[in-house]
Amino acid sequence: MTSLYHTHNLSPNQCGSSLIQTIDAPLPLVWSMVRRFDHPQSYKKFVKSCTVRSGSNGGVGSVREVEIVSGLPARFSTERLDKLDDETHVMIFSIIGGDHRLENYHATTTLHEDNGREDGEKTVVIESYVVDVPAGSSEEDTCLFADTIIRCNLKSLANISEKMALN
Repeated sequence: MTSLYHTHNLSPNQCGSSLIQTIDAPLPLVWSMVRRFDHPQSYKKFVKSCTVRSGSNGGVGSVREVEIVSGLPARFSTERLDKLDDETHVMIFSIIGGDHRLENYHATTTLHEDNGREDGEKTVVIESYVVDVPAGSSEEDTCLFADTIIRCNLKSLANISEKMALN
């Protein structure tokens, strides 16, 4: 199942990566935050606010405009929800506009239960992406930038989920 969603064919001007985060919290709790396309700022610390511009209640086909916190090389991003599957815990979205350099960006997030651990329920989150390498930039720099943002988001998701699971 994982390879179905996280295997990407890259064109010569693209890069991509997959990042994995294990979270000490049950999958339904973690998924309840990840699936909220209309409220990414609940764990994505670089998101200042989010407004759904079209679509029904943040469902598939919805378009959101995300305002980025100051200090990053962007002010906003326009994003479309391409897939949201509550049974298989898969979310796919694309960036379709904005004042940044992440052109043709497609991200896939999947959640998986890890019940084989003696110390309780855990959730494994895998996020992969594909993005065009902008003119004047290298593949390494582009992936480093995207990986850093995703890694921060996944760590924030883990911290918030784990605190919620304790309460």
